[in-house]
Amino acid sequence: MPGITGTGAVTRSTLRQQIADALRDEVLAGRLQPGQAFTVKEIAEQYGVSATPVREALVDLTAQGLLDADQHRGFQVRAYSADDFRGLVEARGLVVDGMFRALSAGHLAHLRPDEPRVAAALAGVRRRGEEAERAALAGEITVLIGYDLRFWRELTAVFGNPYLTEFLHRLRAQGWVYAVQRLRGLPDLRGCLWSRHTELVDALARRDTDAARAIVGAYDAHSLSLVEGLTDAGDG
Repeated sequence: MPGITGTGAVTRSTLRQQIADALRDEVLAGRLQPGQAFTVKEIAEQYGVSATPVREALVDLTAQGLLDADQHRGFQVRAYSADDFRGLVEARGLVVDGMFRALSAGHLAHLRPDEPRVAAALAGVRRRGEEAERAALAGEITVLIGYDLRFWRELTAVFGNPYLTEFLHRLRAQGWVYAVQRLRGLPDLRGCLWSRHTELVDALARRDTDAARAIVGAYDAHSLSLVEGLTDAGDG
């Protein structure tokens, strides 16, 4: 089946999650195109497994906003619009800004950078940020997406609210589904992609929430400017 590159090397105990992870990677890498449809039977045959774990995996990805389910045609990659992307960026910006405001107001007293657990967590996030920055500066979009998603997930997990972490992760993954299709149209992505991950971690480690909010605001503005510019060029 075009676009699916799975090898079928999955084990029974983790079939559902492995299939979901493999298909999510295909979508986020831009190899599965928005609107591209496929059935449970096609995926099951591709991976050499039964229909049940495949159906469960596809339902999981639909719940995450990466796929749409069609009663008659099976499943297809969700096609996000420019308005959708703007809404996703706005929503995640509002939530992150609220988290930083709470930190600034002292409502998250447990997040003391000098506390060993918090310091260790931030150090780990910073290492992830370094990996994301290297990929961004090299223009390696597929590598960047993986590291970027992990960076933000680990960073928000430091705040200690798993519901916010999961919510923001889904918004960011959905945003990448839209962005990757347009970014792949550029011949050279070096110097085009946001790469201030470690600067953000350092600001939070200093509890400099004003700087952190400014960095995230600049990131959101950069994302909108870059992707909307590509969208306008594509429409033209």
